[in-house]
Order: sequence, then C-alpha cells, then structure tokens
Amino acid sequence: MKNLILVASLLIGVSAFSQAKIDPTKLSYASVDVSPMDAVYFPLNATSAKTVADGAKVKVVYSRPQKKGRVVFGNLVKYGEIWRLGANENTEIKFYTPVKIGGKDIPAGTYSLFAVPNEKEWTIVLNSDIDKWGAYAYDKSKDVVRITVPVEKTSAPVEYLSISFVQTKSGADLYAGWDNTQVKFPIEFK
Repeated sequence: MKNLILVASLLIGVSAFSQAKIDPTKLSYASVDVSPMDAVYFPLNATSAKTVADGAKVKVVYSRPQKKGRVVFGNLVKYGEIWRLGANENTEIKFYTPVKIGGKDIPAGTYSLFAVPNEKEWTIVLNSDIDKWGAYAYDKSKDVVRITVPVEKTSAPVEYLSISFVQTKSGADLYAGWDNTQVKFPIEFK
C-alpha cells in the first residue's frame, strides 16, 4: 500500500511539473559577446560535418576580440607575457591526424594554443591543458611544443583577431592576424 501511495504521489508531481508553463517574457538571455567565438578548418572548405575521410585535418576554435581603436600589441596584449591567442576561453586547436610542428611529432588530438608576443617575434605554444579560461591557469609544464616565428606587418589593420590557413606543399601555414600584426607557423601533415 505504501508503494502504491508513493507511486501515485510521484505521478501527480511529475504531471504537475510537466504542465508548468514558462513565461517567455521572464526569460533571461545572455548579452551578445563583444568577442564572438569562431572556428576555422583546414582545408578552408571543410565544415563541422566533415570527417578526416572527407579531408578535415585541423580545426581552431577561438574568440575574436576587437581592436576598437586601441593599440593592441605591447599595450592591450603585453609583450613577453603568455596570451591565450584570443579572448575568453583559451584558443584550442584540434588535429584530426598526427602532425609535425617545429620538427616535433604531435599526436592527433586537441591542444590549447597560446602565444608570447614580442615586437619582432612570437613564441607559439601548444599546450596539453584544455578547457581553461584565458591564460590564468596556464601551466608551462604541459607545453607540448614551442616555436619562435617572425612578426609580419599587415597591409591594413585587422579589426577582429582572425585565424586562417594557407596550404603548403607539406601541409598548411596557420596565420593569426590582428591590428597591424600577423604571424604564421607551419603545420606538416603526416
């Protein structure tokens, strides 16, 4: 009898809960992020529906901060300090197949992508620690590879941080540009 009363009470509670109406005028929506999240694949015509068999080799997910009239490098982004290479959560790069970066073999998988910008060169850092906010919890002991790349000037200022790829004979160069600065680093596909 106790079980029957318990089951009946449970059914009444579930029925009442499932019939509860949500007032759409009371919903709270997140405001628009000033540094929207974006993703870029290599090859550039790949999409999230593509698989390795369809040709997707690399995916980068990052947030795109704006210049908004500010001096970016050496000011907003400090020289000589670790940077998440974007805004909000740290930038992540996913390799669908093994690659080689800076002469080092990198297994397929997802990595955080950081940079240490300087005026004439940057250190690009692949780190095994993912799902972090910014570079606040950055742990150098989890670096997978570090490479130094030269800084190039853009032909015109880039308002939003942008990441793209250019195909090469052995893989692709990843380009990152913002303000009047861009860098690239080579990724070799195995």
